[in-house]
Amino acid sequence: MKNLTIILAFLAFSTFSFAQGAAPLTKGQKEMNFGVGFGDGLPAYWGMDFAVHNDITIGGVVAANLNGFDYIKINAKGDYHFNRIIGIPNNFDFYAGLTVGFKMDINGNDNKNNSGLHIDAHVGGRWFWSEKWGLNLEIGGGNGFGTTFGLTMKM
Repeated sequence: MKNLTIILAFLAFSTFSFAQGAAPLTKGQKEMNFGVGFGDGLPAYWGMDFAVHNDITIGGVVAANLNGFDYIKINAKGDYHFNRIIGIPNNFDFYAGLTVGFKMDINGNDNKNNSGLHIDAHVGGRWFWSEKWGLNLEIGGGNGFGTTFGLTMKM
């Protein structure tokens, strides 16, 4: 019994030690993200990511505040995906990046005085339960702090 335990422990260790991470998207693929957020009102967002490298995506995001519909954001986004470096499987995705864009006051109140150019850094993750669908969560800060949660669909 002791030998079996040692063999199983060795197999488990070697499996995890030599696991090769896989990119969630490969160059040329794209995915759509949509959902809601918290932190700067209650924004709904929609965006697309395009893989320009197995570890790098660029894309865009549009968001609008559902709580009063007082702003809209139009952003460009770039992310580095750490899957291959840290050796996690492609049904998970761990990334970090920058968002640069413009926030526009819709109703003219602009009581927060926060229209204009916005630059934010973010970290995020996705979990895919199928080849096509997954959940996403992203936390960011810069000109503001916020969290988004939603769905991802590989195209």
